[in-house]
Amino acid sequence: MSETQLMIDGMTCASCVSHVEKALKALPGVEQVQVNLATEKAYIDHHGEISALVAAVESAGYGARLVDAQTPQDESTRDQALKALKFQVGVCILLSLPLMLPMLLMPLGVRFHLPALLQLLLAAPVQFWLGARFYKGAWKALKSRTGNMDLLVALGTSAAFGMSVYYLFQGAGAHTLYFESSAVVITLVLLGKWLETRAKQQTAESIRALSALQPETARVLRQGSPVVVKVADIVVGDVVAVSAGERLPVDGEIMQGESEVDESLITGEPLPVHKGVGDKVTGGSMNVDGYLEVRTQAVGGETVLARVIRMVESAQAAKAPVQKLVDRISAVFVPVVIVLAMLTLAGWLLSGAAFELAALNAVAVLVIACPCALGLATPTAIMVGTGVAAQQGILIKNAEALETAHQVTLVAFDKTGTLTQGKPEVVQVLSADRVEDAEGIDVLAIMAALQKGSDHPLAQAIIKAATQTKTHAERSLPAVRFSKTLPGQGVQGRIDGERFCLGNARLLAAESLRTDDLPAAFQAMQRQADETGWTLSYLIHEKEVLAMVAFEDALKPTALNTVKALHQLNIQTVLITGDHAGAAHKVARELGIDQVFAEVMPGEKAQVIQGLQQQGQIVAMVGDGINDAPALAAAQVGMAMATGTHVAMEAAGITLMRGDPLLIPDALSISKQTYAKIQQNLFWAFAYNLIGIPLAALGFLNPMLAGAAMALSSVSVVSNALLLKRWKPAQASQKERTVL
Repeated sequence: MSETQLMIDGMTCASCVSHVEKALKALPGVEQVQVNLATEKAYIDHHGEISALVAAVESAGYGARLVDAQTPQDESTRDQALKALKFQVGVCILLSLPLMLPMLLMPLGVRFHLPALLQLLLAAPVQFWLGARFYKGAWKALKSRTGNMDLLVALGTSAAFGMSVYYLFQGAGAHTLYFESSAVVITLVLLGKWLETRAKQQTAESIRALSALQPETARVLRQGSPVVVKVADIVVGDVVAVSAGERLPVDGEIMQGESEVDESLITGEPLPVHKGVGDKVTGGSMNVDGYLEVRTQAVGGETVLARVIRMVESAQAAKAPVQKLVDRISAVFVPVVIVLAMLTLAGWLLSGAAFELAALNAVAVLVIACPCALGLATPTAIMVGTGVAAQQGILIKNAEALETAHQVTLVAFDKTGTLTQGKPEVVQVLSADRVEDAEGIDVLAIMAALQKGSDHPLAQAIIKAATQTKTHAERSLPAVRFSKTLPGQGVQGRIDGERFCLGNARLLAAESLRTDDLPAAFQAMQRQADETGWTLSYLIHEKEVLAMVAFEDALKPTALNTVKALHQLNIQTVLITGDHAGAAHKVARELGIDQVFAEVMPGEKAQVIQGLQQQGQIVAMVGDGINDAPALAAAQVGMAMATGTHVAMEAAGITLMRGDPLLIPDALSISKQTYAKIQQNLFWAFAYNLIGIPLAALGFLNPMLAGAAMALSSVSVVSNALLLKRWKPAQASQKERTVL
């Protein structure tokens, strides 16, 4: 299966989108097609040759060329096209204004008409030179036996122009000609197209801003000396030198130096973050005030910045479920409009009206009904919404998540790494015959040996505790053989031929051990853990509990405000965690979470989500670990912390780039705002046609007013979507004010 992007030339309306998709879907081996009018791209999942895709698009009457997803688009080409369109609009206005002048002066009591031949000379270049694009588009549509906006404009303006030429050669007076109608309609349509194209470029600003973050060159240290190379030539393991004021060219780990690093355009974090030796840095971030040497860990398409760009582009390309209705309407829209125009002509003629009046009303129906706004209503709102969200650290992977998030009634949280820091520390170790003191190193060394090589936060806490003092650091860990992970329970292995296990309360049950049978000191520690919210692990040696270790993981500073913000939105909160009940309930009490599911196995989290859905809840699941992936996929909306695993981020529809839970209500907010814009755009797109077509058919709109209304509909839809750029995350703003 291949994923191919094609740039589509010649699309003008929602009908064009439908025709291109239909042509591509008809090919054998094509699994999925998404065509976006706002980006003018087709996204195809397919088996087979790309040349077949291009040929199918061209046979449908449109142009197609391959887009290299790894390189930014050539903006100069689009700028040139926009300048050319602006020039055409300017010439159209110069030629059309004299034709409109008599109409403009009429309310002032000035009555005159240009000579009939002069009207023809002014209107002909507009009709056949500047309006040639409509004839080309109409011809392509007719060849493929379809209809589009170009066909409607070509039919309408040609009818007005042709009727005027006929009357001119019949010797009619200059006041009975309609050259101004055809010329002004083309002028207004081109003006609307120029305004629409200029506005569409603004909707893609987020992608251009992200792409601009990647430097073209970097200084790589070779034998201790910096050598300037292209970023594309850097390989994993290279050490790059980054001075103050420069952007980091790669993802990596700081080997030398410290500095404040501005990651705002990637994570949305408003303030620079202090980074030192051993800290991870992200390519595209700004090194504010220090010198850094960074060992490269990811380059090219594997960097965080590249993945963010791909995800934003994917979300902007995707169709929201509401778009399906628009697609069905667009497929039959143009033929229906042509039939309505013919009925309008026939109806006026049967009522006894003059042919020119009947024809003008039919032309008005053709002109006002162009379905540009329908095709732009949804994709422009999605482009702006996902773009502004990405700038604030909320990465929306697909349009379905964006559309669904505003309906969420319940948010389910994982605990560790989501509401807590995800960096637990060992606070107490208790062995079978003594409370932890300096001698407790024996059991800690065994625990650390069992957990060696694990990335689990609890494992890292044990290893840190076992090596944090000089005495501990000098002591070597025992060798472990036959190490094995026990899913949902812990780990086991053999040391000097003896079996050791380390894990949670479920491990005790699996080993047929009861907490009630433990020594009094262990039971006292368990009671203390229930009161304090500590997480407990047990070290088992040959069916005997050898030691207990207690962990504490501090809550994230913004966790409390996050839950409060969700409650203010009338959204319920649930905690789903594999941790023991004491720790889970303590966190829930401190934060005011409504419901708790504790000691839940990884595979059971998805079942809990499904149970909540069966109660009628629209569930958003927030997590950061591999064990959260099934639940993230099961929820209507999955939100993953970018500080967690890649598996969780792949399973989720929304990624929170800086791991701040306050981004959760902000993500729901931008979803609500974007969906509102989609609804508003669709309302106006349909309203223009539902109101305009009857008015035109009844003779209340002449072709010029119809053309103005049609152009206005497209511009208003795109402009309304651009209002989303004003959106600011309320919760993050509150946090920023608190910090300042």
